[in-house]
Parts: sequence; C-alpha cells; structure tokens
Amino acid sequence: MAPAAPVAPRVRLAPGVEIPVLGLGVFHAAPGPTTREAVGWALEAGYRHIDTATYYENEADVGAAVRESGLPREEVFVTTKLWHTDHGYDRARRAARASLERLGLDYIDLYLIHWPRARSSQERLDSWRALEELQRDGTVRAIGVSNYSIRHLEELLPHARIPPVLDQVELHPFVFDPELVAFAETHGLRLEAWAPLTRGSQFAHPTVRSIAAAHRRTPAQVLLRWGIEHGFLEIPKSVHRERIVENAQIFDFSLSPGEVGSLDALRGGARVGAWNPTEIP
Repeated sequence: MAPAAPVAPRVRLAPGVEIPVLGLGVFHAAPGPTTREAVGWALEAGYRHIDTATYYENEADVGAAVRESGLPREEVFVTTKLWHTDHGYDRARRAARASLERLGLDYIDLYLIHWPRARSSQERLDSWRALEELQRDGTVRAIGVSNYSIRHLEELLPHARIPPVLDQVELHPFVFDPELVAFAETHGLRLEAWAPLTRGSQFAHPTVRSIAAAHRRTPAQVLLRWGIEHGFLEIPKSVHRERIVENAQIFDFSLSPGEVGSLDALRGGARVGAWNPTEIP
C-alpha cells in the first residue's frame, strides 16, 4: 500500500474554527464496520476531516471511529447535517442534539442544512435561527448550508445574524457554476465539493486522462487537485483503503493554469446528484 499522505492544510471558517481542505465523505457508506473501517483508515492516512449526515445513518459509526482513533478530539473536524424533513426551529434543534448523541461527541464542528427543500422559505429561515442558537450554546462550532443556490443564499443572508460560513454543493469540472463561485467569494463563503470525483463517471474522459498521464497521477487525483487549485474544500467518498490513501496524495503536485482551464472548459456536463438545487423553490 502507498505511504500515508501528510495531514491536509486547514483554512479559516470563522474565528477560532479552521477546517482541513480535504475530508472523507461517508455518503452511502454502510452503517457498521464498513463506515468504522473507512473512517479509521482515513484517520491513519492523515485525514482530519470527516463528513457525515443524519440521512447517511452512519453518524454513530463516525463518532465511534473518531473515539477509537486515539486522536485528540480537537484534531478531528466532524461535519453533519440537518435533513430536510427536520426543517423548522424546534425540529432543527432536536435533530442537531440527536445527531450529537448518535456521534457520541461533545460538540459538532460544522452543522449544515443539508438541502433547501422545505415547506416554505420561512421554515428554512426558522431552521437557520435554530442553527444560530446551536452555535451560541456551543453544540456546534460553525454553521453553514448545503445545496443552496444563489437564490437560496440571497433569501437567507439578509436574515442571518450569524452568516453561513460554507455552502457544500456538487462541484467538479463538469458541474461548475462560476456565478456561484463569484457570489461565495463576495460574501465570504467557502465552497465545499461533494461528489468531487463525479462518482467515477468521468474517470475515462480524454481530458482528465491526458492530464493524469502527464503528471503520472490517477484521474481521481487530478479531479481533486482541480478543486484544490480553485480553493474549494474536497470531501471524496471511498470505503476502500487504497483509494482513501490515494485520494489524500494531492498536495505534492500542481496543475498548470492551462490544465485548470482545460478542465474548467468541461463545464456543462450531467449532474450525478438526484436533485438540482436551482430547481428547488
């Protein structure tokens, strides 16, 4: 097996809160030994950022693996998310505390609204008010959103006493919205990429393969490095030890501006996610 990669650098989200730019996603990682092993292997390989969600049904296994790693709690950044059936002030507060209990940790580093799907815009705003309270009372350290389009962010920002620090969206060369990138930069939001590897659907694309060959890297490493070059946070998912290690080995090479531009030009491909956030009212 390849040697472990170095611990990923961190960037600032909020005062006193820094997040590693690379994390392990556990979407569709089966609850139980599969998730525990994947998280354990990732922490051994130098990852210090794990991304889960209520919907994934593996929060308990993420928490167990973090505890079993022997790493100090403050070294491991843990994200989880509010599912859309839990929108609303009271429901959101209960859901967050239930997530914390399943994780078995003292606090959640980052809590996200998973989708803007809700009964109304007011219900989304009520959820955000709950997240603000959760940050103030120390249940969570930072709060953000996931799958929010510019329209959803424009709805939220005027009402937010604590603005979101991050928007987690499907983000890779084939689904890349320059307008959202510019909006995020203007408003101090970090963008975090889910499905940064296109779930493997574009590994054979000629442009990706050509750049990978030029650097003697894998297509997965090229796709992840593209996101790093843009300043995005990356949370590739894998439950295979070799791939977990491989995906972390992206900090010892760079893409040229021409290569980044060639990958940018692939924009307009099909989404791998089931829902398009821009179509959510």
